[in-house]
Amino acid sequence: MCFSPEADLVGGVVLGVIGFDAVRHVRRRGDHVAIAALPLLLALHQLDETFVWWGLQGHVAATVGRVATWSYLLFAFVVLPVYVPASIRAIEPPGRRRSVMAGFVGLGAAVSAVLLTAMVTGPVTATLGDHHLAYGTGLRAGGIVVAAYVLVTCGAVVLSGYRRLAVFGVVNLVAVGVLARLQVDGFASLWCAWAAVTAAFIALHLRRGDLTHPRPLKIGTA
Repeated sequence: MCFSPEADLVGGVVLGVIGFDAVRHVRRRGDHVAIAALPLLLALHQLDETFVWWGLQGHVAATVGRVATWSYLLFAFVVLPVYVPASIRAIEPPGRRRSVMAGFVGLGAAVSAVLLTAMVTGPVTATLGDHHLAYGTGLRAGGIVVAAYVLVTCGAVVLSGYRRLAVFGVVNLVAVGVLARLQVDGFASLWCAWAAVTAAFIALHLRRGDLTHPRPLKIGTA
């Protein structure tokens, strides 16, 4: 949840409980497991950021904080841009909407490759900000990459055939845009906190079995 190590710790534990419950009670196995597991993965992600905080504050060894920083960014920058659209696509029934979502997965893979390259060329940094952590890499043309990142991680949800997910996807898109504008240096940390909220929402719907009646995709019709 960024803001402080305590907030990350508590948020990670709470989200972990939600994620475990979602995986345990998902009504459809197979394709639904990936999206049900997202809260659990983000819980581990928030717990990992606790060690980034502690490393910067001198509460754990600098090496531990460094490893935590790399782990945090690898998941945020390399895994999520592919995992999110792929897991949303997986719950869609076969058809045009699912085919269109394949484009988000492909773009997500390209974004992941660019961000991984930026991390490898470095430098990878993490600094204490005002109630957030600021992460840095050797990224060039950051604005374009951030826009593509938001598109792939939010766009598939907006396109979802499940109306409630699509509505929340629009809200999510607006919220992430506001975060990027308000805190450019803290975007990675703040975005992942918001992604945790998103994951909890999706987990609730899976828990209740609401993902049952997708709406058709209409292209070229009034």
